[in-house]
Amino acid sequence: MATTRTAHTVWTGSLMEGEGKVALDSSGIGQYPVSWPARTEEANGRTSPEELIAAAHSSCFSMGLSHALAQAGNPPAKLVTQAEVTFQPGTGITGVHLIVEGDVPGLDEAAFLKAAEDAKVNCPVSKALTGTTITLSAKLA
Repeated sequence: MATTRTAHTVWTGSLMEGEGKVALDSSGIGQYPVSWPARTEEANGRTSPEELIAAAHSSCFSMGLSHALAQAGNPPAKLVTQAEVTFQPGTGITGVHLIVEGDVPGLDEAAFLKAAEDAKVNCPVSKALTGTTITLSAKLA
């Protein structure tokens, strides 16, 4: 069964001086301020499209890797994944770097790296981001 999730943003003002609020509608867990300076300089308590993409990518990748490891007989005790999304004004999103550390009893480093590479390629968010370079660093704890 397909699912659809929604969010919306209300923006006021120009790009440089304006600001907005993005609301996570499907979950109802909150509204978050967003602005151009938060995107290109310091966050200062505001989010950005890139931070939201990083959240989506790190969680999707973790789910995919966890599932693949469990299917192979090595369910992880813990995965910690960070996604770094780089934005260059005038160019756009120039890359995503995934960093994962796993506690996977009974699995060696080579098998973990292979599973992580497979998850990087096959997670739905990675597939949606095929227009950008996605790199990976993976290690066991």
